[in-house]
Amino acid sequence: MVLLLVAHGSRDPRHAATVAALRARVAARRPGLRVEVGFLDFCAPGVPRVLERLAAEGVREVVAVPLLLTRAFHAKSDIPAALAGATARLPGLTVHQADVLGPSALLTDALERRLRQAGVRDADRSSTGVVLASAGSSDPEAIAVIAEIAREWRHTSGWCAVRPAFASASLPRTEDAVRALRRAEGVRRVAVAPYVLAPGRLPDRIAAGAREADFVADVLGPAPEVAALVLRRYEEARVVPARIVAATG
Repeated sequence: MVLLLVAHGSRDPRHAATVAALRARVAARRPGLRVEVGFLDFCAPGVPRVLERLAAEGVREVVAVPLLLTRAFHAKSDIPAALAGATARLPGLTVHQADVLGPSALLTDALERRLRQAGVRDADRSSTGVVLASAGSSDPEAIAVIAEIAREWRHTSGWCAVRPAFASASLPRTEDAVRALRRAEGVRRVAVAPYVLAPGRLPDRIAAGAREADFVADVLGPAPEVAALVLRRYEEARVVPARIVAATG
């Protein structure tokens, strides 16, 4: 069995470097498990090329874990199409598609880690407002998930307030959420927590919108919690037959 990390891809070289670092951390947590990376766009190798290489090597089963935080268009359409199209041409190869990473308490833990690394003190939680800044989506389900994560995080974390924001497709923008928190009662400091996995155009837009914040956390990247979650999704997909994308031969 091979674990294939399916990443979106970006023209920004930092994106591929971050995905490579996550791959290395996942592999280090599970010695003996082969971990590969395939991209949907912009970066090499593409998902079909990776699957072709694995099939040529005699690999029979692959678990594809989407490096996505919500079930939006890429999870519902692009990835299933790419996996099914490739396996239809590869006799003997079976691909199981795992769930997207989010939502998960492990991702909230990773957000907390990044905020601490940015200098936010636990002692200041009750007077710190947090902007949960996502890339954004035109999919209402994905937007609703981000809003629910913000509500749940606020109720369980002790932050003064947590508000969602989006870099594209939806409102509010990061800068508007930061300003709204500045005006909120009891908020003395504002921190921005990017709910994105790797650097790129939209994360840069989040950072630009966070200029008026007191703290700006890094992207989730290869956080230990993210690596642990990848392996959890891998194990779940191994035991759920309904997630088989295609099997031929």
